[in-house]
Amino acid sequence: MTTARSVDREPDETGDRPTPATAARTWPARVGSQNLGLIGAMALVLALFGSLNPNYLSWDNIQVIAEAVTISGLLAVVQTVVIICGALDISVGSQAGLASVTSAMVFTSTGSNSLLGIGAAIAIGALVGVLNGAVIIYGRVNATIATLAGLAAYKGIAQLISNGSAQGYVLNDGLFVFLSRGKIAGLPVMVWLLLLVAAAVHVLLKYTDVGRNIFAIGGNDTAARLAGINLNKYLIAAYALSGMVAGIAGVLLTARTGSGQPVSGSEGLELQAITAAALGGCALKGGKGGVGGTLLAVALLGALQNGLTVQGINAFWQNVAQGALLVAAVVIQQRRTGERAVGLPA
Repeated sequence: MTTARSVDREPDETGDRPTPATAARTWPARVGSQNLGLIGAMALVLALFGSLNPNYLSWDNIQVIAEAVTISGLLAVVQTVVIICGALDISVGSQAGLASVTSAMVFTSTGSNSLLGIGAAIAIGALVGVLNGAVIIYGRVNATIATLAGLAAYKGIAQLISNGSAQGYVLNDGLFVFLSRGKIAGLPVMVWLLLLVAAAVHVLLKYTDVGRNIFAIGGNDTAARLAGINLNKYLIAAYALSGMVAGIAGVLLTARTGSGQPVSGSEGLELQAITAAALGGCALKGGKGGVGGTLLAVALLGALQNGLTVQGINAFWQNVAQGALLVAAVVIQQRRTGERAVGLPA
């Protein structure tokens, strides 16, 4: 597999050293038009709301935005992996709610053992992730339908075991308090967790054979199978990873709210995750995407939502804006690929 050549040390394909102008032209190509568009949109959002409210661009508010998008950002990062595989996970929000309740209930029942509570949440996330993958593969159910069923089922389980109400109280525990309020080098711990997970997934996708195989599966599953890639194993692993990170998101939800939340705080997270992944450049048919674009989209959605809230705009309009952005992202993808519109002649 060829590697990118250094502009300063290596000649280009023609045998000549790239000029500074050539090097400058390659920078936008490396960033990608999708990411450049997100950066431009982010600049517009920051400029608009910054001009309307001077406190919008303050460091304190930037930290508020970063903390607010942590949970949806974690889910968006692993949604990126699932989508690149050519699948979809609509159940991540319900998984986070189930993990949140589990973490608080295990914490309370084991004499305030936070490690057991956190471990149980991540384990239940991984378990339902594997269950999603098994239903899709061995039940031969479409991924969208299977995880839509999971969305309802996991939410129902969380409500059943919690009686539909918040469980426990964790803010008398040092570890949960550290997760919710702690800072490292001036940044909230929750933000560091998002960056750590995002960096690990980025390395997995970009620099490992596993990542290359994931792209191959999403790009052409038939060719990937003929090349000897075990599609079932990879799909189950992708859903298990999605579930594990949903478990971490559930733990952070518990830490942020102080108790296990069966629904409140987790509802709608799946739409936010899918919207961010699509805006970030993930092709919903698979085979294309990246963590960098997803994080940019997460930041854009967070900045937009915070700006609308600061300006006192009705929260219902935020849902309208999110839905419109998802449609816009898909339309842009369709136009770029040149795919024929449904119902129109070629």
